[in-house]
Amino acid sequence: MADTPSAELLEFPKKDNRRFLHAVYRVGDLERSIKFYTEAFGMKLLRKRDVPEEKYSNAFLGFGPEESNFALELTYNYGVDKYDIGTGFGHFAIATTDVYKLAEDVKAKGGTITREPGPVKGGTSVIAFAKDPDGYLFELIERPHTPEPLCQVMLRVGDLDRSIKFYEKALGMKLCRTIDRPEHKYTTAMMGYAEEKQTIVLELTYNYGVTEYSKGNAYAQVAISTTDVYKSAEVVNHVIQELGGKITRQPGPLPGLGTKITSFLDPDGWKTVLVDHEDFLKELHS
Repeated sequence: MADTPSAELLEFPKKDNRRFLHAVYRVGDLERSIKFYTEAFGMKLLRKRDVPEEKYSNAFLGFGPEESNFALELTYNYGVDKYDIGTGFGHFAIATTDVYKLAEDVKAKGGTITREPGPVKGGTSVIAFAKDPDGYLFELIERPHTPEPLCQVMLRVGDLDRSIKFYEKALGMKLCRTIDRPEHKYTTAMMGYAEEKQTIVLELTYNYGVTEYSKGNAYAQVAISTTDVYKSAEVVNHVIQELGGKITRQPGPLPGLGTKITSFLDPDGWKTVLVDHEDFLKELHS
């Protein structure tokens, strides 16, 4: 029988100073993606590395420095030009002051707009949807100036209450809001570390009656910073026993890099990597 963790330990994720670092996914042509993200979406290429001995290269893109902003980590595996996105991954989102203009830019650079800009049904928010060259969807959301334009990762889950509990308890996130759309048969929860319009949120979507999705092999994970991967893993381990999920990497330093991480799957099989904050900053400046 596992020792009952202290109340102090279980409170740790909420007191820990955490933030989303990046989302990791695979693309079929790195240069094509970099060109599209910088020219059509207006992102900056933040860093790029090639690891020939492991046959992959990756690039980090976003709207601000990785010390303070969320980024997308695109991975290209040598010789693999296509991936299956699966049915579980939903979209990323970009907040902009002018959705109509951003949608025009996307079209001008050869991108596809899958939903033309305009207000949401029964609401006032103006949105559009764009598709990148690999088929990943990006929701474009009209919002006055925001410190974090890269503002959502949407994933589909089979039990929304279970997921909300998991991300609150295991990761210390707060529930920003839930939206129920019975007419479209779905409910969604926005989870994050600050107010929704100030930060990046994990948007968890439950489609009525659907409990399982295919994960595909394209989207990989989100990375989140922590001051203590060991304590974090202890809490996650405890929450997994209650709600489901699985630790996929015990806490400790990565060979070669020395960056301390731990990783796990949530009850739906979505992966999160927790990264030591100081180590992450060292890696950025090495």
